[in-house]
Amino acid sequence: MLPNVAAPDRSSDQRATFVPTASAPEATDSLFERVAWVYAFCRERLFRDDTALIISTLWHNQSPPAGARVIELGCGPGFYSRKLAQRFPQIEVTGVDRSERQLYWARERINASCVQNCAFERVNVLSLPSADASFDALIASRIFTILPERRRAVAEMFRVLKTGGRCFIAEPRFAFWASIPLFSMWLLASIIHSGNGYREPTRATVLNMRAFEELFNHFPWRSVRIWQDGRYQYALCEKG
Repeated sequence: MLPNVAAPDRSSDQRATFVPTASAPEATDSLFERVAWVYAFCRERLFRDDTALIISTLWHNQSPPAGARVIELGCGPGFYSRKLAQRFPQIEVTGVDRSERQLYWARERINASCVQNCAFERVNVLSLPSADASFDALIASRIFTILPERRRAVAEMFRVLKTGGRCFIAEPRFAFWASIPLFSMWLLASIIHSGNGYREPTRATVLNMRAFEELFNHFPWRSVRIWQDGRYQYALCEKG
């Protein structure tokens, strides 16, 4: 679906969150590259802002400890990574995505805000180039709508979390609403780049609550909480 990355070095050195990988060629056949601003606009202006919910569920409305490491998978333009880094300057936040153009938007925003504790990396969320037990908290929003290997993604979430670490997952419940960004990008791309093919689907995939919960049941979490709120469903998992 998006470009491959070099195989990760899974060494025991816990100090290095990411290891260097060879640069992948730019994915110009991706909607997230061709019309990046459309998705950035949707994330900034149309999607629900769950920042307060993330804070209350991951840290019970308290400040995370100094030096805590947080990773956001499929960060896109870095909305949550930036907001958490601004709110808690004592933590280290890393946003990862496979779209270079989305990461360009993310870096532009943190540079404009003079945020020093947030960085962005272009990596494959299905094969994170980070050591086991690297992060204290993990965030992922809307990544399963176009990600085919969902269980593999959850396996990576489990692997990179420290014992006692928590992950917060947010996914849309209804295909129509979830597909608006994809439809908008396809429409614009068809006008600007007529005849080009893109790897993203025209319609988002959404999971019913049972299928969503089943994703997390294959791993030995200490606890898993699943709930729904309006157009979204959520999972809060803690690693034992």
